[in-house]
Amino acid sequence: MLEFLRGREVLVAGWGVSGRSLIEPLQDIGAKPVVTDGGAKALAEAAELGLEVATSADLEHTDWSRFALVITSPGWRPDSPVLVSAVSEGIPVWGDVEFAWWVDQARIYGEVRKWLVVTGTNGKTTTTSMVHSILRAAGIASVACGNIGLPILDALRRNPGPQVLAVELSSFQLHWAPSVRPEAGVVLNVAEDHLDWHGGLDAYAAAKARALVGRVGVVGLDDPVAASLARKSKAKRTVGFRIGVPADGELGVVDGKLLDRAFTKAAILAETKEISPPGPAGVADALAAAALTRAIDVAPQFVREGLVEHKVGPHRAAFVRELGGVEFVDDSKATNPHAARSSILAHPHVVWVAGGQLKGAGVEDLIEEVADRLVAAVLIGTDAEVIASALARHAPEVPVVELASGDYAGMGDDDSGRAGADEVMAQAVRAAAGLARHGDTVLLAPAAASLDMFADYTHRGRSFAAAVHTLEDGDIGRRL
Repeated sequence: MLEFLRGREVLVAGWGVSGRSLIEPLQDIGAKPVVTDGGAKALAEAAELGLEVATSADLEHTDWSRFALVITSPGWRPDSPVLVSAVSEGIPVWGDVEFAWWVDQARIYGEVRKWLVVTGTNGKTTTTSMVHSILRAAGIASVACGNIGLPILDALRRNPGPQVLAVELSSFQLHWAPSVRPEAGVVLNVAEDHLDWHGGLDAYAAAKARALVGRVGVVGLDDPVAASLARKSKAKRTVGFRIGVPADGELGVVDGKLLDRAFTKAAILAETKEISPPGPAGVADALAAAALTRAIDVAPQFVREGLVEHKVGPHRAAFVRELGGVEFVDDSKATNPHAARSSILAHPHVVWVAGGQLKGAGVEDLIEEVADRLVAAVLIGTDAEVIASALARHAPEVPVVELASGDYAGMGDDDSGRAGADEVMAQAVRAAAGLARHGDTVLLAPAAASLDMFADYTHRGRSFAAAVHTLEDGDIGRRL
């Protein structure tokens, strides 16, 4: 099925992590990779490895018939000039995930694996990690891969290889992977995000729905958009999960226990108090992970064992420190309002540290819903004023500190800019500590992307944690 590539050139569009992972598999099947990228440094790195490279200018004058295939990195939009040219010349365009699927189906690196696919606006990485933990507990050779960090092709090339892949996929990756048919796939939730890339919520949801085309599809029933995808699911069987009493064919929660009524009459899987991260979002992710693994007949005792052993990753509702009866929690990964909502609702009294790039997402509904949880808010980043205005309308009694609301463009681009971002975060943390009282949680749940100030969300989370560790008892409750 990949024989058409043997002896032919394949254009690799994008020299990122996924682009690099393509090179050896392409060479293993006898194809010749040619790398293109918008950055001169990236092309120089590829050339140093002995690979042929092509600039966009080179491709304007190329004979496209030389290429059997174009494999694009997931971030490249369909209207990118290189991809538009390829399509217009009749050259197929695949994503790296699509290529990985066909490499697996062709048994290039051993027997075909079972794919358990996780997608959604929020909770993907936590759920994927939970799936991997459950599979380990069951003694099933597995690996967490995809958008979680390890390219799928690198996972396939492992020796000994995994039997099951826990695959986190973004909407971008799913858009470019129309052939993938997972053993089981879940859509956790769908909220406004990446709408500029997809062109609207309907197209974004449609990309997510590509997880629901295999043997078992799973949807989050507490999320209206995800739940609506059940009616459109192309999976042979579709089940749902909810944080509430499950009906037949669902997983849910009864008396503090996770219950499976989808794959058996009734089986207790775990207790909510055993789930990390705590709170509704963590429980929902655990139900999704349970559904995927129960779909391949993992026994309930291994589901529980895996969920108990799972610990939340860094910057995902991670506890940083307790000081003076105040807890400090880093949820820098809450990069949109939907994620921030789940994070805030996990705590009764929150001093909210928020702000960054909203990317066009609205915060009005979020603030209206969580207003009674907010003790105070400390805002940073380019869209701090947008959040401050929404707080003034929907939570006027909540004290707001807005720091350096100016042009942050480029602040995270170099070492000096990052130092400036760290300084702003230190001010924010000190202000938040001063607004907190015993029993409160100072919560970094930005509801926004980080790139206006920081290198990425991990830098933002590290900056928050570092600032928290400089605090002393006297900083708590001392209004600045």
